[in-house]
Amino acid sequence: MGQGSDTITLTTAQAIIRYLAAQYIEIDGVKTRVCGGGFGIFGHGNVTCLGEALYAHRDELPLYRGQNEQGMGFAAAAYAKHKLRRRFMFCTASAGPGTANLLTSAALAHANRLPMLLLCGDAFLTRLPDPVLQQLEHFNNPTFGVNDAFKAVSRYWDRITHPAQIIQSLPAALNTMLDPADCGPAFLGLPQDVQGWTYDYPVSFFEERVHRIRSQPADDAEIAEAAALLTSAKRPMIIAGGGVQYAGAVTELTAFAEARSIPVVETIAGRANLKNDHPLNIGPIGVTGSESANTIAEEADVILAIGTRLQDFTTGSWTAFAKNARIIGMNVGRHDAAKHMSMTVVGDAKLTVPALDDALADYTTPQDWTQKAQSERAKWTAYVVENTRVGNGPASYAQAIGTVNDLCSPRDRVVAAAGGLPAEVTANWKTLDIGTVDVEFGFSCMGYEIAGGWGARIAQSEDEPDSDTIVFTGDGSYLLMNSDIYSSVLTRKKLIVVVLDNGGFAVINKLQNNTGHESFNNLITDTPTVPEPFAVDFEAHARAMGAKAETVEMANLGAAFERAKASDKTYVICAKVDAYNGWTTEGHTWWEVGTPHISNSASVTAAHKDVESARARQRKGV
Repeated sequence: MGQGSDTITLTTAQAIIRYLAAQYIEIDGVKTRVCGGGFGIFGHGNVTCLGEALYAHRDELPLYRGQNEQGMGFAAAAYAKHKLRRRFMFCTASAGPGTANLLTSAALAHANRLPMLLLCGDAFLTRLPDPVLQQLEHFNNPTFGVNDAFKAVSRYWDRITHPAQIIQSLPAALNTMLDPADCGPAFLGLPQDVQGWTYDYPVSFFEERVHRIRSQPADDAEIAEAAALLTSAKRPMIIAGGGVQYAGAVTELTAFAEARSIPVVETIAGRANLKNDHPLNIGPIGVTGSESANTIAEEADVILAIGTRLQDFTTGSWTAFAKNARIIGMNVGRHDAAKHMSMTVVGDAKLTVPALDDALADYTTPQDWTQKAQSERAKWTAYVVENTRVGNGPASYAQAIGTVNDLCSPRDRVVAAAGGLPAEVTANWKTLDIGTVDVEFGFSCMGYEIAGGWGARIAQSEDEPDSDTIVFTGDGSYLLMNSDIYSSVLTRKKLIVVVLDNGGFAVINKLQNNTGHESFNNLITDTPTVPEPFAVDFEAHARAMGAKAETVEMANLGAAFERAKASDKTYVICAKVDAYNGWTTEGHTWWEVGTPHISNSASVTAAHKDVESARARQRKGV
């Protein structure tokens, strides 16, 4: 590498990695690298140049070898979520199918507002060897390829066509990933030839830099307007979303709710904002919510929505609230704050919640409203106790969740995604400590569970090595993506994986049946193209990837979990649950799904009418 007094000659790939290694962030007064390392699968599109650069920085930026690019992306997203978006991982994949495999995980990170840097191979800029291996040819547009697909799922996108571009592009990508309002995946397409081209970079570009997450207060006028509305409330309610944790505002939220005696309900992403036994924690809200939260939501006159994007599973497709209820949208992002004609308060929750508190003078919630909310929560708590009791009907997700919940440590992290488990975990999990629940339902992505658990465990082992990462997965998601069991064993990042086998995609079968349809193509036994259904030996499969594993009846799950806790190695526990019975049925709001307006099936027609009957409650705000 050549070097002048003010410049240094590097390849594009070397410059990218050198820059990343020099970027730090200050978290609670401690300086650490903002990039925790990366996940990589090498191919011809990234091994020779980017691989060479990564090797030179393998100590500063540890590279985890993935088994599947999509799984790498899920792991990076879970790492960022555990780090509360203050640190991120990169993913590198080769040109062609390797990069294409990252599309789903980029979409997941985009939907969940999670930072992730994608460093992906691309076709040669010179086009001299065209068409090259794995290149997609668009006959009328030679610049168009697989990497362009990431424009829809990236917050920042660029194709590096000259080494000097990264002087602008890398800081822009980093600033996007660290911006509370614009956070999400950043994509850099790296043509194979450009990766190896050199440039005389300014030495100053690689100087150590310490970043800090922007904390922006809200406008005084917006605070005053929100305070005036909240002061008029007779039945106020707070919806606490995942943004509360990202803002580091759990303490401020709790103090505010306690000072004003306002009932708090949690979104799926906002689970673990309050501990289960906090007297103002009224439970999870929405389609996967609790009877307690949804009961008060129907009566609330002013709703303070903090750090939530108000997804349909939170709002019950906008039927969960009274039509005349007023919503105050407090969010760092303008887009989310303004949803459904909300009164907007755009600002960081850590600063904005105390500012709103200061503006409320001596307002407190009427005592009878708070007491009603707490009474409803007491009833819901009793329901959960019975719903999760082993022996209460056939073996179920809820029983497994309750068993693990009773035996886990307070700082253990639970991970779930897609299928029926997000609903069951959200409704039935009793939060033992703040920020310990990761239910991925922003993109509701099957396959996130084990890969995300691996990424979460990497993050957790840096901060809380004595705690466990507990993954709940169904048999469907396990079969979709399980190879990171092997990754966790290889890297000695222990997981406890609870595989609950209900014979297929049972929650979608339930939706199918609940809308009047016959079971078809969801449960393995109801798939016409399967002549002889058989069960998978998940225990043997997990053992083949190096994990410890056992298969148990629900009554013995607790003992198996204690063995898993005592193990120093990834441990997979397999149990069968009923596909038709044992679902949590109480507390769920209406959810809009498309149903046939005409059908030859009387049951389908009747179900359509039943679904549509609830539409009268739907808010029509934009």
